[in-house]
Amino acid sequence: MRATADTGQRQHTPGGIDLADPEFWRLPLPERAAAFARLRAIEGPLHFTDLRTGRGFHALVRHADVVTASRTPEVFVSGPGVTTPEPARWVRTVFGDSMVNLDDPRHADLRRIVSRAFTPRLVTRVEEDIREVAREVVDSLAAERPADFVGAVAAQLPYRVICNMMGVPERQRNRILAMVNDASEHTGVARSRLRVPGRGLMALARMQGIIAALGRERRRRPTGDLISALVTADVDGRRLNSRELGAFFSLLLVAGVETTRNALAHGLHLLSTHPEQRELLMADLDGRIGGAVEEMVRHSTPIIQFRRTVAVDHELNGTRLAAGDKVVLFFGSANRDEAVFADPDAFDITRSPNPHLGFGGGGPHFCLGAYLARQEMKVLFRELLTRLPEIRSVGEPTLVHSNFDNRVKSLRLAY
Repeated sequence: MRATADTGQRQHTPGGIDLADPEFWRLPLPERAAAFARLRAIEGPLHFTDLRTGRGFHALVRHADVVTASRTPEVFVSGPGVTTPEPARWVRTVFGDSMVNLDDPRHADLRRIVSRAFTPRLVTRVEEDIREVAREVVDSLAAERPADFVGAVAAQLPYRVICNMMGVPERQRNRILAMVNDASEHTGVARSRLRVPGRGLMALARMQGIIAALGRERRRRPTGDLISALVTADVDGRRLNSRELGAFFSLLLVAGVETTRNALAHGLHLLSTHPEQRELLMADLDGRIGGAVEEMVRHSTPIIQFRRTVAVDHELNGTRLAAGDKVVLFFGSANRDEAVFADPDAFDITRSPNPHLGFGGGGPHFCLGAYLARQEMKVLFRELLTRLPEIRSVGEPTLVHSNFDNRVKSLRLAY
């Protein structure tokens, strides 16, 4: 139960836990995990209302329910948006719809174009580039000995890989990175930093303008990079237009960089605070690195939640849902579900099977970048642990309070 200072209204909440209250998302991660464990044990509907807006949602906290909603797109639709708050209609009109906010047939149409652009030749080149960038990042780390892992390593690798893959000129990368940081401010409702009104949208507009110009240039003179492939691919007479290209690039940068960056930072911290697991990994690095990466993603769950809108009246696990209702898929809770994972709070790199939902619950919106993220994590940790085996985190990571992504702002290093 909680009260608002403005109205004195009181709200009964399941188990005394209020997922609609921004203060909940300021709690330490172990406290939040314990709260979700209590919610998973509650039979019946879990409904929460934001007393500031009067808008409510049903919380899906169990693994089976999140999977069902993810794989039933005809009932649980992504439009008008999967983030909280949903993007305004005018924003979607001006900047284009991100693929995560689309349903079939538009979603399938765009996904086919993007999938076709990832040719075997491009994938091979990206894999080689990941190894080269990882070596360069670790070279700089060994030479310069920075204090923060996030800025020096975790953010560098995915950003440089994506820029290389897309063909973004070096001269524009620092500027675009600043825009990415500003554009990602609007996602989630519990940021600890004060927002500057309009800064995120202005950054998004500038970033998409740069990419649109690159797209026009690559249509005239393709260079073999991903932008060239996306603007010249011909799938049933369709290719990405400038607005679609900008929306896809924004998704790649904000989603692809943020999620991998956070998984890398959480991963190093997990290895540092679980020396027995680190020792196990080092005993067979090649054989266990894949399982270690999967467990890092499960345990940290970089994307905490996505929302869906109920398209038709439906019943899910005994809960009646009406058309127009909002449901929120809590991936982090699903990844700690006792019905699926033995000792779910433990970090165990040998966990098998490990059907985590760190890349989504399956269905049409399963993460397009899952393969890329896995490769980046495996290559970087192999490089780090081989060349700097004593590297470890110091203290707790500094987190950015959010109900959307499990973001690490900084992580102190020791060698």
